[in-house]
Amino acid sequence: MAQTRTLATVVLVIAIAVTGGVFGSAGSSSASSHREAPYISTDQVADATDVYAFVSPDDPEMVTLIANYIPFQIPASGPNFYNFGANGFGGEVLYEINVDNNGDAMDDITYQFRFQTRINNGDTFLYNTGPITSLDDPDLNIEQFYSVSVLEGEGGGDRQGRVIASNLQVAPYNVGPASYPEGYRQVSDEAIYDIEHGMKAFAGPRDDPFFVDLGGAFDLLQFRALQGLEPVDDLAGLNVHTLALQVPKSMLKGDNDSVIGVRTTSYRRSTNVLRDVGEPGDPFPEVKESDGPWVQISRLDNPLVNEVVIPLRDKDRWNGSDPSDDAQFLEYVTDPELGRLFEAVLGLEVPEPPRNDLVTIFLTGIPDLNQPENVTPSSQLRLNMDVAPSAEQSRLGVLGGDNAGFPNGRRPADDVVDISLRAVAGGTPFTPEFNQAPNSELGDGVDANDVEFLSSFPYLNCPHDYLDSPCGEPGMPATGQGGTAIGASYQYYYSGQR
Repeated sequence: MAQTRTLATVVLVIAIAVTGGVFGSAGSSSASSHREAPYISTDQVADATDVYAFVSPDDPEMVTLIANYIPFQIPASGPNFYNFGANGFGGEVLYEINVDNNGDAMDDITYQFRFQTRINNGDTFLYNTGPITSLDDPDLNIEQFYSVSVLEGEGGGDRQGRVIASNLQVAPYNVGPASYPEGYRQVSDEAIYDIEHGMKAFAGPRDDPFFVDLGGAFDLLQFRALQGLEPVDDLAGLNVHTLALQVPKSMLKGDNDSVIGVRTTSYRRSTNVLRDVGEPGDPFPEVKESDGPWVQISRLDNPLVNEVVIPLRDKDRWNGSDPSDDAQFLEYVTDPELGRLFEAVLGLEVPEPPRNDLVTIFLTGIPDLNQPENVTPSSQLRLNMDVAPSAEQSRLGVLGGDNAGFPNGRRPADDVVDISLRAVAGGTPFTPEFNQAPNSELGDGVDANDVEFLSSFPYLNCPHDYLDSPCGEPGMPATGQGGTAIGASYQYYYSGQR
């Protein structure tokens, strides 16, 4: 799709570049929350990329909660394709989606995901030993399973919840069309589960739904718009791993109103020990042994907070913090560095600190829209569940007159880059003096994801394969040279008849 290059596009691309230069000094790339802090950039499987919360468009009595992890996944990543953190694969990680339903900046409901890995044939290098036509296909060599638990209240270091579903299987990786002769989506759809009280659950790889022109910011400031080129979504063709739940509103609603605050967190055990791997032929080794209480190492709620709001010295501190402690980061919101960069580098006029408008948008919620009663200011993705889904979505959410979009929750198609940067520039109704061009028209020129979203749960599209095909049609015929069926050849080889 052709995209018009405007002066506002050029201005924003410069702004992204300057921000990347300042916050990128640790060598980490920034997207919505991809490799956003020094420590988590070394622990990919525990790194949250995006979180979404929205009233389900095809079932308005349900709310969909999505947390994405493991950034920048290249589809052609064999032989060890990406997996959730579990035994033998990056070590055990506890993943959570946290909900505050009374505005006090404390968790009231937490959904926990724990994973286990099963390797069916350790004598091969292959992810699958033949074409896969179902989730329980015996040719699927590496399988992951997970449980979903509910923890009520803050919990402690043991993070132990009540199990509501177990032995759910993760959708496999999209290896390529020969591996899915009847199409990848047919198999991955089997990983959508109905669990208790009408809930749905899904875990597995998906297309990365975040979209942004990121590359020019790191190429000596040679941005596409400034080169007369079309802006490009630099996350196009890349994948993430998705945790998705669909939950009845009634299970999330607090006592006083229908506004919830949502974030996602991940944890590692406090003690990790590397072990000797033994000799060839020994049982499959557990390289890393973990013990002790859980320690929070990743946090994500409102997009772009840890990337362009929190300075480098506090990024790891932010990832280990709770909303109830967010007062320690307040000055970064009331006097944002990005706003000062807009003034110093671009010559833009932006509102003077203290930026109470940004406190309203990002810390308390907007009055009469998504601000809870007696709210404690904190960074959370706040959703008013009583706002019905929009028949026609605006990518600019509330700024586009669509109250069902960001910052009232977040839908996959919401252009959070444009919305957030216009907010920092003062291009919103909260600062009417600055709500004019170019402040109110900032945009990176990338207005949509590279692939369409699905119309039903889990809404994010299938992961790309190495031919850049997500769900697609059934794959290539499972045949090798001389017309020998690949499936038959593998079955012969792995049956021990060779």
